[in-house]
Amino acid sequence: MAETTKTPAGTTPAEDLLFDPPAPRRWRRRAIVALALGAIAAGSVLGYQHYSAANQPKTTYKTSPASKGAIEKTVTATGTLSPRVTVSVGSQVSGRILALHADYNSRVKKGQVIAKLDPTSIRADYARVQADLQAARARLTKAIAAQSEALAKYKRDKQLAGQKIVATAEVETRLAAYRAAQAEVVSARAGVAQTKASLDKVKDSLANTTIISPIDGIVVSRSVDVGQTVAASLSAPTLFSIAQDLSKMEVHTSVAESDVGQLRPGMPVRFSVDAYPNQKFEGVVKQVRYEPQTVQNVVTYDAVVSVDNGELKLRPGMTTNVTFIIDAREDVMRVPNAALRFRPAGAAPAGSKTSGKGQSGAKAKTNANAKGSNAKGSKAAKGSRPRSLFVLRDGKPVRLRVTTGLSDGSQIEVKSSELREGDKVITSASTTGGASDKAAASKKPRGNNAQRGGASRRRGVF
Repeated sequence: MAETTKTPAGTTPAEDLLFDPPAPRRWRRRAIVALALGAIAAGSVLGYQHYSAANQPKTTYKTSPASKGAIEKTVTATGTLSPRVTVSVGSQVSGRILALHADYNSRVKKGQVIAKLDPTSIRADYARVQADLQAARARLTKAIAAQSEALAKYKRDKQLAGQKIVATAEVETRLAAYRAAQAEVVSARAGVAQTKASLDKVKDSLANTTIISPIDGIVVSRSVDVGQTVAASLSAPTLFSIAQDLSKMEVHTSVAESDVGQLRPGMPVRFSVDAYPNQKFEGVVKQVRYEPQTVQNVVTYDAVVSVDNGELKLRPGMTTNVTFIIDAREDVMRVPNAALRFRPAGAAPAGSKTSGKGQSGAKAKTNANAKGSNAKGSKAAKGSRPRSLFVLRDGKPVRLRVTTGLSDGSQIEVKSSELREGDKVITSASTTGGASDKAAASKKPRGNNAQRGGASRRRGVF
């Protein structure tokens, strides 16, 4: 009987081949295991790096390029266009409008007839007063004749009284009669003068039935029509309004009391009107009036602007949006005002320098600056001030020291040897990603689910 050969481990040859493969197969398995472990390790490293990168906060900067150009400091106001001189033409006599010789927009000359009133009734008055004048003159002639007669009688009786022919009483009677005749002459002459004055008045009234233009200009309004009756018993009714010269106009603006101190005569002005929204008109400050205008406790002052209207585009009564140019600079470096307010996370406030000693060093520096400012005064406040802003270079914010100048409210003039035209000036920044976003997200309420959970808990309590 043949015996079965066993391995030292107590296995058969077939089992030994199964559990203890030849050397090449063992090395192949070890290589596969090593590659698998390496892949797992590499995946772990890459996953960790990706997770770390995803948790790093990412800052996005909003920039605006520094540019050169003009900048202006301005004050705005609203106003109304009006002619420099406007004359209201009225009637000094009552009557019916017989004819009109001018209408809206008519150009008229000084002395030109623009309307006529019916003169019939005034002509009748003129004829009556002429007759009264003739009667007064006749009375004067009669009084002069009576005076001459009384004088002659007085002289004769006086001569006879010297011869003792006429009594002295008779002479005195003749003298009294002569003096009465003299008074009648004076009265008659006054009557003639009075009647002449009445005649002159009626003559003027007759002339006033013809309405003439007092100035050269343009008719801007007409208040009557042919056949209309005007009454001048209390005040002269207005028939026409004539603007002297519409090629030269004025803008009357209402300037707030906080801005009026910056205005001065001769200051340039720009304005626009709704009729021409894409066109800018120019003018010059003519006068800043001292009289205040108070409306609902708001005090304003009237600033008068002279305007050249050679093209006659502007019309009386138009509403204007006026810009007073207080100061202007040309070809200066400009940046947005927001650039001076931007500070990166962790940056010190503008103008401060923190030392390596932390907050105590910053406080000491601040106190020193405060003492220095008290000693030196506010020199920077009188003119330009040193400030700082940040520009984006190589993806990182870089602080630059600048000196500020004129500002128009949105942009400001800056001076710096380090700032170049086209530099990306940082105006704001936003940070996304990282633990800060996750913390913020975790603090957000869960909406209706949280409310329902709270309600269920409250129901459970009760």
